Amino acid sequence: MSYFRDQAKLYAEYRPDYPAALFSFIASLAPRRQLAPQRQLAWDCATGNGQAAVGLVEHFDRVIATDLSAEQISHARPHPRIEYRVAAAEESGLDNASVDVVNVSQALHWLNFDRFYREVRRVLVPGGALVVTGYVDPVLDDPELNAMLHTYNKVTVGPCWPPERKIIDDLYRNVPFPFDELPTPQLTLERDWSLAELAGYLRSWSATVRYTTQHGRDPVAEFESAMRPKWGDPQQRRRVRWPFVIRAGRVK
Repeated sequence: MSYFRDQAKLYAEYRPDYPAALFSFIASLAPRRQLAPQRQLAWDCATGNGQAAVGLVEHFDRVIATDLSAEQISHARPHPRIEYRVAAAEESGLDNASVDVVNVSQALHWLNFDRFYREVRRVLVPGGALVVTGYVDPVLDDPELNAMLHTYNKVTVGPCWPPERKIIDDLYRNVPFPFDELPTPQLTLERDWSLAELAGYLRSWSATVRYTTQHGRDPVAEFESAMRPKWGDPQQRRRVRWPFVIRAGRVK
């Protein structure tokens, strides 16, 4: 997947971090947690810049974090117990029955479902679990500013979103999930950002990169100019919230 090569650094700097409670929940699903905690291994699939991997390693002895993009891996957050690898989700290179939990954050829509699920079944230990998370369009706390953000997303760069985006827009409700599904917590994903931080996040979007390539100009600069008079002090932080979904299941 090449959409994220050019903006890997922005992706590392501006993507919102996940709530700590998410990783506590994921760790609770590890089947060997009480029996052999020193052997606990999590696979963070399609890790990007390692956001989820860093959260997981607080609860697991080891994390193997893979991504198809070497550029993303080059910006990943280092940790002595995280091993980063460039590898496809569908061909991870992990050993059979070696992983307690597989996590995929904001990436399932890029994967070949059948091949990835086959790989998940191969690498998970008996009773192991798959956890999938995703979030959709950001919502600003001010209605007028939010309307401008919505226009940027759906009108300005809307035609530049790749077709896979439609899968996450539905919060993974309609994707196949052939596992014994488990109840999940209701968590919030939100940040307080300045206008510059919001702009950096928009520049990390694949649609923004494609728009810039096609039109030869940065659409975020125009967005910032329009937002600035209504935002007020550009250092003022405003609440940004993302609708967030968690799906989890055990191997049948």
